Amino acid sequence: MTWASWTAPKPTIPCVPDLKPPRFAGDERETLLALLGYQRSSLVRKTTGIDGAAARRRVVPSGTSLLWLVKHLTAAETTWVLCRYAGREVDVPDDTVTAEDSSSSVASAYRAVSQTVDDIVREAPSLDAPCWGIDGTNLRWVLAHLLEETARHAGHADILRELIDGQTGR
Repeated sequence: MTWASWTAPKPTIPCVPDLKPPRFAGDERETLLALLGYQRSSLVRKTTGIDGAAARRRVVPSGTSLLWLVKHLTAAETTWVLCRYAGREVDVPDDTVTAEDSSSSVASAYRAVSQTVDDIVREAPSLDAPCWGIDGTNLRWVLAHLLEETARHAGHADILRELIDGQTGR
């Protein structure tokens, strides 16, 4: 058999189209926001198409679930941007998953916070703007941190979803 005649075996597990990161030629701020938005979308996609019980299911010893990941990142974005960068006095959402949580409600809350975060970032005078009361931390660092944390947890979501129902793809 030659490489030219070889064909890949058909997958036996559900596969969704793999979405690639956006190609973007904007400035640093818009590039960071575009990549963060892509990672957010990748994470939320993992919570769609399954029922609430499956999305709440803890399939690893740490107890991590798909809904917990989304709620955790909602709290992280609130903490880092609204509170620590913008100095707003807001309640940080709890990341405990309850029986009332659904993929839709958790994703909706995450999207709302993400939109507020994006608005704050776009209105910031500079990525060099410092965080309130945190020496040596500026908005650039906060965005880089959120990007890496969101990407890390989107990868966790990939694995959880595959363990839950075999679905793969970003």
